Amino acid sequence: MADVQPFRGYRYNLAQVGALEDVIAPPYDVIDSALQEELYAKNPANVVRLILNKETPNDTELDNRYTRSAACLRDWLANDILLQESQRSIYAVEQRFEVDGRILTRKGFLARVKLEPFGQGSIFPHEETLSGPKADRLKLFRATAMNLSPVFGLYPDPTAAVPKLLDQAIGRALPIEATDHLGVVTRIWPLADHHLVNQITALIADKPVFLADGHHRYETGLKYLSEREQQATLEGRTLEPDAQARYILMFLVAMSDKGLEVQPTHRLVRGLPGISTERLRELLEPAFDIAPFGKGEESCKAAWEEIEMGGEQDVLAFGTRSDSNWFLARLKDQATMEQVAPGKSDAWRALGVAILHGVALDGLLKPHASPDGLRCTYVHQVREVIEDQASAQGADIAVLVPPATIDMVEEIAGGGEKMPPKSTYFYPKIPSGLVFNPLK
Repeated sequence: MADVQPFRGYRYNLAQVGALEDVIAPPYDVIDSALQEELYAKNPANVVRLILNKETPNDTELDNRYTRSAACLRDWLANDILLQESQRSIYAVEQRFEVDGRILTRKGFLARVKLEPFGQGSIFPHEETLSGPKADRLKLFRATAMNLSPVFGLYPDPTAAVPKLLDQAIGRALPIEATDHLGVVTRIWPLADHHLVNQITALIADKPVFLADGHHRYETGLKYLSEREQQATLEGRTLEPDAQARYILMFLVAMSDKGLEVQPTHRLVRGLPGISTERLRELLEPAFDIAPFGKGEESCKAAWEEIEMGGEQDVLAFGTRSDSNWFLARLKDQATMEQVAPGKSDAWRALGVAILHGVALDGLLKPHASPDGLRCTYVHQVREVIEDQASAQGADIAVLVPPATIDMVEEIAGGGEKMPPKSTYFYPKIPSGLVFNPLK
């Protein structure tokens, strides 16, 4: 059973910091150096100083980005920049945003959720994680003892029972509102009504929760809990069953929510310097049917439209920076994936990202890469792909990848498997700084 609970969160004291939009930030993993500077300049209390404090050349074990984050947090608590709720609450959240001319609204709520090791409960990851980000976040957990950013979870609710309760609870109440740098409008309402909270937690208790985003933070929460348990044992005691370290801050959204937007994660691949379209085609043709799509920006857009309209996972679009040509590559035979990933399910093997990495990047292209191997960076908009291909420092090849669907996430994660890293991108991200969950 998913153990979802209200909690006494910490929130910004707007009487001191001003507008909420000046102190929130995206999750750390989408903040580049330029955005970090912009957020630093916005407000001395911007949450970026907690989730992604700046590094300096003089950093030491005693003075570094993590210790500075902890010092900021202590200062803000001591000076009432952050205040703790007087009552245990959950927090209704709405995000209004635009995608391709469509206005969407995603609705959910923030609560604390009891940590469960994967495979031992009702919380399921949907993609693989990387070790580096987990080590980084663990240092921050240790330094601050606070959940600074929520994990994003999805739960099945075909009748929208929970969203209906949240809508009723919000009523005509005025929200706290913030607009971020992408134009996403986020609204939040604290809800402390015990009857409402009990109804909502009871409705979710028998449902699985699928992690949509924040896998690294969730796994870091498990590691942090393990450390707290070990510390308690060394001190001759047992960590309390309701210890705050047993929970993690989570943003929960119904899988039936009409505002759920899953975007693709395109690959920009380095490690094939100067490769031509002709050579790339030659390398891929043993496993893919190739269809030329023309040259330049318009051909890139047209190739993506073809992938979107087709809605199939086994079609990829490749572009080469050396000559700006684009072509579609369709997997000839799904049996190829059975050979590449014999231990995986049919659903996993049908994923576009699995086909790209298993057959193309790690199979046909890897032997021809430079000594450093193939290296991917990730973008979500075709515009970003076009900009990279036009740059003298751009990637050697770009690959447009079809987005996975919510149904695919549920089928694969519910079956106990994980998608490859960077398989999905749930847009928009839930901001950091709406509410914080203490771990001690």
